[in-house]
Amino acid sequence: MMPELLDAWKRPEPPEPQEATGFFTDTTLCIGCKACEVACKQWNQLPSDGFHWTGNSYDNTVKLSASTWRHVAFAEQFESNGHPPRWLMMSDVCKHCVAAPCYDACPTGAIIYNEFGSVYVQDDICNGCAYCVVACPFGVLDRSPEDGGAHKCTLCYDRQKDGMTPACAKACPTASIQFGPVETLRQKARERVRELHERGEQDAYLYGTESTPEYSALHSMFLLKDHPNVYNLPEAPRRPAAQLRQNYLVSFAAALGVAVASAFVFGRK
Repeated sequence: MMPELLDAWKRPEPPEPQEATGFFTDTTLCIGCKACEVACKQWNQLPSDGFHWTGNSYDNTVKLSASTWRHVAFAEQFESNGHPPRWLMMSDVCKHCVAAPCYDACPTGAIIYNEFGSVYVQDDICNGCAYCVVACPFGVLDRSPEDGGAHKCTLCYDRQKDGMTPACAKACPTASIQFGPVETLRQKARERVRELHERGEQDAYLYGTESTPEYSALHSMFLLKDHPNVYNLPEAPRRPAAQLRQNYLVSFAAALGVAVASAFVFGRK
């Protein structure tokens, strides 16, 4: 009965969009200007995060939050082991996962996949339970102290419906943030890595372009030049729902084992 019960409670698979769109962020082109952060806040009318300096380089927003849907991360690396000092900068955003844990965790159906294949939070249905917040392995979602609801990047859904480029990609002066059909972006990303390798930059690689046994591919992919943790990205993101069947079966087997052992012990008395 256990597999049948699990299948009955399984969330329906998200619909396949006609042509999914997403982001490709080339960190080698990012200059840390934060134009994407400003454009995102301006277009989506998000409140300011204040002007408190954290002491963490030139970063005053620290992380993605309910009021910061684009975050430019700064990683200052000082000279070590013969390597010259360098700054690694990356504009972080919602990954719009192909199989998103937040979608699995949402109990009200507030999180959906829209017609562009983007993960979208319906504010009027969200009850503020924050299940999606803890389910996301990238720390993207956050509850707003103003309305108690969860908020994140919408991939400028309103602009896309009018055939416009998302505000962050439109504002990026170096084309570090590129927007378009996901398959086209993946091809561009692979070509860019080959180009960098031919120039001798062998540490360049792609993050999120391919699925793994544990996690889906991402619709927001990145070109990185160091370990993912340096950019505050998990090396191997996990999707809790992928382990549910195994966890339930193990729990059921353990409970059955305890019941059998208890019956044996007390039966002898």
